[in-house]
Amino acid sequence: MPNRLDIEKKELNHLAPYAVKSSESRGREFKESKHEYRGCFQRDKDRITYSTAFRRLQYKTQVFVNYEGDHYRTRLTHTLEVTQIARSLARNLGLNEDLVEAIALAHDIGHTPFGHAGEYALNAIMQKYGGFEHNRHALRIVDYYEEKYPDFKGLNLTWEVREGIIKHSSTYDKPKNESFSSSKRPSLEGQVVNLADEIAYNNHDLDDGISSGLISPESLDTIELWKRVKKSIVKKYPKADTRTIRSLIIKNMINIYVKDLTTETIKNIKKYNIDSVDKVRTSKKNIVSFSPEFEKQKKQVSEFLYDNLYMHPYVIRMSDKSTRFLGKLFNAYLEKPQLMPKIRLKYIEAKSTKKHKYQVICDYIAGMTDRFALQEYKKLFDPNEKV
Repeated sequence: MPNRLDIEKKELNHLAPYAVKSSESRGREFKESKHEYRGCFQRDKDRITYSTAFRRLQYKTQVFVNYEGDHYRTRLTHTLEVTQIARSLARNLGLNEDLVEAIALAHDIGHTPFGHAGEYALNAIMQKYGGFEHNRHALRIVDYYEEKYPDFKGLNLTWEVREGIIKHSSTYDKPKNESFSSSKRPSLEGQVVNLADEIAYNNHDLDDGISSGLISPESLDTIELWKRVKKSIVKKYPKADTRTIRSLIIKNMINIYVKDLTTETIKNIKKYNIDSVDKVRTSKKNIVSFSPEFEKQKKQVSEFLYDNLYMHPYVIRMSDKSTRFLGKLFNAYLEKPQLMPKIRLKYIEAKSTKKHKYQVICDYIAGMTDRFALQEYKKLFDPNEKV
């Protein structure tokens, strides 16, 4: 049976020189004995998978609130799709798949209920106290709120995974944290997860938008990439039904994204002579990227989603409603913290500042699922609902 040393030796022999090796990890904040059979990043991905915050993703909004239907993506299924895409990219590029998987599994555990609408609501409430950003919240979860071990708070993840969490960036993510140097680039493993996230939501949001009826299949022909892929699929499978055609289009579009990203990243690695992790971190630009030509095609998809799905009146109404009642929940807890579980009161009592009180309440609401937040709202404000 291969042991940890065998795993570390295999990484050194087979991974690319610019890949992060588990034997070279900066370690954990609290010292632990190394596992006999598993590498440090393997342990991290297991700790994340078994965390309470990870399970809650099952009932957190991607685009559609949980009660809208069972077939739409949730934060959990989105996370699994990101992880699958990221691992494929890591394999293509000779990167550390265990590190990539750990970062991908954790990249959304700090998300609020009701998607970005919930995040915007909490950020507005917390403006006087540093705002709210879900990557910073994710780091608080893994460093503090997950209590699984007697010797320390949090999951005690490796520095590299924690860096991947706080430096996760995309169109909607611009985190800042003083604990990690903002002047240095994240690892290639972290950069891969950033763009795997974009690949996943750009494609599955199209799929869910069509399923919901908010996006008409005909309107998608305005997207050149969709139109081109659709033409080739219909030509190859002229008798296939509409749903199968749609599924094949999404599948092939993801493949095109992954292929372009892999090809352009390999070009960048050669162009900038990236032959170590240090060169990745000190590079003037991110090494993992799409080609300039494909960026234009990708932008058309993103703009279509923004105009036709994210800004659809139905989605806006849903977001606006959730924003209002998260604000009411916050004010109720602020006025009477005893409405929260006793553990939250314990956190509040740890410091007597107003900022700390706001932060604990904010973190409690951010950790809620859509379902729990709705139930809690009914219990507090609906006189006919049982407490």
